[in-house]
Amino acid sequence: MELSSNMYRSIVKPFLDRFTALIALLIASPIFLIVSILLAIFQNGKIFFIQKRPGLNAHIFKLIKFKTMRDDKDETGSLLSDEKRLTWIGKFVRKTSMDEIPQLLNIIKGEMSFIGPRPLLVEYLPLYNDKQRKRHFVTPGITGWAQINGRNTISWQKKFEYDVWYVQHQSFLLDLKIIFMTIFKVFKAEGISGKGMATMEKFKGNE
Repeated sequence: MELSSNMYRSIVKPFLDRFTALIALLIASPIFLIVSILLAIFQNGKIFFIQKRPGLNAHIFKLIKFKTMRDDKDETGSLLSDEKRLTWIGKFVRKTSMDEIPQLLNIIKGEMSFIGPRPLLVEYLPLYNDKQRKRHFVTPGITGWAQINGRNTISWQKKFEYDVWYVQHQSFLLDLKIIFMTIFKVFKAEGISGKGMATMEKFKGNE
């Protein structure tokens, strides 16, 4: 059983990820083009959000998403809150999860998977405890166990518990379940925002 699990993680899943991502990118290319044009018009030509994130074994890569927020700043030069910078088109793209489409490129490059713990900010790396660091034992994903169990509406501690649980129980059947549950959640638009926020507050470490 352990051998088949390792084979799934190291050979089968990466192949399925890249093959499926390539097909999905071809199919989604009209949507990709339309969203790009709308974002360019309503967000001053800024289409993509590119940021360094830690991946498998905390290796740093550049994650790419559709940009859903403007770069508006206050009088002191600081960025306004996420909620104030979120445009109407950005809100729609985020609600329908279309902002994740460019990450198909990350999957094709082998930096991400469809299923796995979400790649978070590099600045969080020193804040994890030993158990939470286990989330980097697998390739990060577009969606995962934490995303179908609350996404941005659950606490950071709960989210990390779900991530580590996934690392310890990863399998083809579990990934299949997460895919179908993700589709269900996208149609219901659940868990997108934390309470009183457009996304979720930053992780500030463990108490």
